Amino acid sequence: MTLFDIQTVQAELKSKNPRSILKTALENFDNIAISFSGAEDVVLIDMALNIRKDIQVFSLDTGRLHPETYQFIEKIRQHYQIDIEILTPDRGLLDPFVKEKGLFSFYEEGHQQCCGIRKVDSLRRKLSTLDAWITGQRKDQSLDTRQDIPEVQIDAAFSSEGKKLIKFNPLLNWSSGQVWDHIEAYQVPFNELHQKGFISIGCEPCTRAVIPNQHERAGRWWWEEATKKECGLHVNNVK
Repeated sequence: MTLFDIQTVQAELKSKNPRSILKTALENFDNIAISFSGAEDVVLIDMALNIRKDIQVFSLDTGRLHPETYQFIEKIRQHYQIDIEILTPDRGLLDPFVKEKGLFSFYEEGHQQCCGIRKVDSLRRKLSTLDAWITGQRKDQSLDTRQDIPEVQIDAAFSSEGKKLIKFNPLLNWSSGQVWDHIEAYQVPFNELHQKGFISIGCEPCTRAVIPNQHERAGRWWWEEATKKECGLHVNNVK
């Protein structure tokens, strides 16, 4: 795929189903990976393996995940018999940050710096080695930050001057209900925290269960403004 035809592909994939978007992604790129952390990403893995067996999967280990999440990662590795590359923070950045600000500075200063070191820097290092990546983000996860993203885009946040990174969002138009319908229908493994009231799951100190009918992102960074529930992995979503 070239920069010349990105708009054509955007038009072709607009409102298409996840399998069609995944098929286009995996047929056009060899050096492509699925970013895995939650229920949506496992649905993508489940679908992608029916298109191509040699998919590349990576996961961000911030060092602050729930025990259940670590168990979930291992469950997925064994269930699908796939390799999952675990990306950890750069100690040269993390150690000085923790020494200076402690382990819970985000409650006072906001989560951006901590997420930047524990998540975004690791992601940037990985994406610099890829031509394209696949995410599980959905529009209905955030009415404020995810309404205008397309099914496929040039990832301006992580592209370099000499190399454009392509980003696919196959589940963009699915609801949470559709994700869970697929999980139930195809017996896809999921994080057991979902059975304890957690919907959107991030790091343990920054995630809590939500009450019925509360928006799924309400449990993320609950002490901050509700319209900016992004950690920086999809930084271009925030205007």
